[in-house]
Amino acid sequence: MDNFPGLSGKTAIVTGSTQGIGRGIAETLAEAGANVVISSEDSATVTATTAALTAAGYAAHGLACDVTDEAALRALVEGTVAHFGGLDILVCNAGITGTAGTWALDDFDRVMAVNLRSLVALTGLALPHIAARGGGSVILMSSLSALRGNGAINAYALAKAGVAQLSRNLAVQWGPQQIRVNALAPGLIHTPLSEPLLADEAFMARRLQMTPLRRVGTVAEVASACLFLASPASSFITGQHIAIDGGTSITDGS
Repeated sequence: MDNFPGLSGKTAIVTGSTQGIGRGIAETLAEAGANVVISSEDSATVTATTAALTAAGYAAHGLACDVTDEAALRALVEGTVAHFGGLDILVCNAGITGTAGTWALDDFDRVMAVNLRSLVALTGLALPHIAARGGGSVILMSSLSALRGNGAINAYALAKAGVAQLSRNLAVQWGPQQIRVNALAPGLIHTPLSEPLLADEAFMARRLQMTPLRRVGTVAEVASACLFLASPASSFITGQHIAIDGGTSITDGS
């Protein structure tokens, strides 16, 4: 993917970008010509991922960041601007699932802090810098669980529904400054974290019956959607919550 239109020379922050979907997004944006800032709370994996992208010939810079720490978020944004001279693209991907099947308030508070409050804080810090560059794109990672009722991942689904609304609110607030804000809602994607579900035959039989394409998604498919939203190819799309789920959210199960 050589220099996807408009990304050459652009600078992107991708949180939670040392593994899984986040790493796939970072690699895809870098391949498209963007300068990419790799970030997660584990400094060792940030260093290793940044080194791997740099060795592949990409412009990458690593900044470890605990997204629940507002000072660390400020350092992430300011460090990006200092290193690359500005900010054009923000991908808020970092997240946790929490403990399934519980409404325990300590678990609820942690999930909301990581999956929603951190996005409010980070966008508040980053969007003025994106506006200073004449506009850009923000992609917030939501989930299929934001679109459906769920009896197991209660706080996670609630947080992701909040992410969808945050994208709409920010799109309205920042659209006049040419900043587009959208949310992606992946369904079941093949990542190391999904391996236990993929190995559960009963779950998979039920899930694939509820998925018109009859398969799980790939990291590359989520990353490609992110690339589209980050680029001028989606220049008249903002405030949307886009499911990448093989049709799971729209099927009647036939």
